[in-house]
Amino acid sequence: MDDGLGSIKGSLTARYEQLEASRRLGLPLSTTRRFFEIEGLDLGGLLALELFTTVIPLILIGFGWFSHFSSTLSFGDLLIRQLELTGTTAEQVRGLFGTGASIKSTWTVIGLASFLFWGIPMSSQVAKTFARAWRRERFAFLEEVWRGALWFVLFLFAQLATVGLGTIRIDGVPHIFFNVIGLLPSFILWSATPALLVRDGSNGWRHLAWCGLAGLLLDAVLVRLITRILLPMLLSGWEGFGPIGAAMALMTWCTVMAALWVITACVGAVLWERTAPADLVIATQQHHHDNYGKARRGTPVQPAVDTE
Repeated sequence: MDDGLGSIKGSLTARYEQLEASRRLGLPLSTTRRFFEIEGLDLGGLLALELFTTVIPLILIGFGWFSHFSSTLSFGDLLIRQLELTGTTAEQVRGLFGTGASIKSTWTVIGLASFLFWGIPMSSQVAKTFARAWRRERFAFLEEVWRGALWFVLFLFAQLATVGLGTIRIDGVPHIFFNVIGLLPSFILWSATPALLVRDGSNGWRHLAWCGLAGLLLDAVLVRLITRILLPMLLSGWEGFGPIGAAMALMTWCTVMAALWVITACVGAVLWERTAPADLVIATQQHHHDNYGKARRGTPVQPAVDTE
């Protein structure tokens, strides 16, 4: 008995020391270590495929709806205007996308459902990424599916709200005000993501705002800057390959975006471990470690309780 208690105390002491040592490291170094610990490059590559096959088609459908399925406007025209493309690059981008009217046939219950269905594998990949970054066991399949579906709906609403707020014009109110307000949906999305996709992710919920801030800076602000700078460079670099070159540029952009999502998961996990009470962090991680052993032995797993 004494040996068992001594072993438990020694394990907890070691975990406290590891946590304190981790907190003393700089945030960039801790995030980098976590990124490679979870094989972030592999996770980002898989997530990029999901973004390319799920998010981009939904963006095109959404543009078609906002343009009232115009026969003269295309998503390519929007990219050309936003990225200030000219010459051959602009023509290739214009030729890559059809008009809004060309995708009207997908604006049906079955058509939309088929694309939304692909959101489940994407959200499952996001859940896998966050579970690894937060060092937690993944949910059972069915629970991960409904949680992932809920997260995907929240993701879509966040994107729609951001676009909607960014297009508001009111006399006497600076446009930058609505651009700043338009960042709020992204903050809410990434603050809620651990609670939805990570086992016991709602523990220490008061500190999840740091996750939202990380997602806001990386997924909203940095992605916009990278899009403005990197995407035109990629399109110009692949110019000689014609339309397929533009598609490859978009795939590369999806890869960069996916990598930022993985980094967001790592930064959020590290920040939560640094700001939440040490007792709560150790208890949650110890619970996960114990449950992993129970799961391998076939013992039922119980959720952790937030004592904060």
